[in-house]
Amino acid sequence: MTNDIFETAPDVFERQADATADAHRRLQDAAEAAEAKREEPDAKPQTGARDYPFPPMPDQHLDKPGLEADQALAPMWQAPHYKGSAKLEGMTAIVTGGDSGIGRAVAVLFAREGADVAILYLDEHEDAETTVRAIEAEGRRGLAIAGDVTDYAFCRHAVDQAVKEFGRLDILVNNAAFQQHLSNIEDLSPEQFDRTMKTNLYGYFHMVKAALPHLKAKGSIINTGSVTGLDGSKGLIDYSTTKGGIHAFTRSLAGQLISRGIRVNCVAPGPVWTPLNPADQSDEEIVHFGEKTPIGRPAQPEEIAPAYVFLASPQTASYITGEVLPIVGGY
Repeated sequence: MTNDIFETAPDVFERQADATADAHRRLQDAAEAAEAKREEPDAKPQTGARDYPFPPMPDQHLDKPGLEADQALAPMWQAPHYKGSAKLEGMTAIVTGGDSGIGRAVAVLFAREGADVAILYLDEHEDAETTVRAIEAEGRRGLAIAGDVTDYAFCRHAVDQAVKEFGRLDILVNNAAFQQHLSNIEDLSPEQFDRTMKTNLYGYFHMVKAALPHLKAKGSIINTGSVTGLDGSKGLIDYSTTKGGIHAFTRSLAGQLISRGIRVNCVAPGPVWTPLNPADQSDEEIVHFGEKTPIGRPAQPEEIAPAYVFLASPQTASYITGEVLPIVGGY
């Protein structure tokens, strides 16, 4: 019995190899011709209901904690194309860091969906007043409470004040944060490390402890994480550490509270145009903010806020708990 493969003449294999090489070159020529004719796509794709600004961003540096009223390019938080549909009707919420940025946008959309909203903030009184007016313009009650979430006594006071004002508490949004870039860990002082930990982790812990006695079944907690908690950031070692901790805190707490009917989730944004970043980076650095995302720009707060509505509402997220939702402008 013979094996045909061994009886094939060597020149047949050579001809087959030559034909395959010719096919490779034809495919190469076709691809190169197509690339030569290809027009570069728009480097600034607009993907939203309205157009958003691309870098370069204003070369402006703000003093901490950052006043939105002072930003040369105002963050876009009004979400004029977002139509409320009573997803949070009759509910009440607390949003820490609610005076500006993501917190303000979340507070306004919560109000548009039917919730009364208390915002917590440090000393950005002008920003806080603007946010409360915006909540009230949506036909809901707004309340601004100044204080420091690193202080557990303040957190208890703020929750008690909100519950006294609104009669109940259904949603807690932990959003207040401290962030400061540093290039070298040798320059990261224990004082800064402690401040970042106390604000971003202790603050969330304190607010949850204070809010839980008032949260009932169908209530929810939403934490603000970060892409830095997923990918790390060499210039934000302390901040990234806290954001990774917030993601773990979210998943651990979700497992503990689901038996009470309370859902716990997290939104992990990429770069967002808020006062936090111009108050952190130099004016030379901030002009490039967000340009390395696939979309090519930072998000505006109104683009992030609907995720909080989605996660807060029992109508839309009743089967979602322990999730970390990245909104990072692509991969």
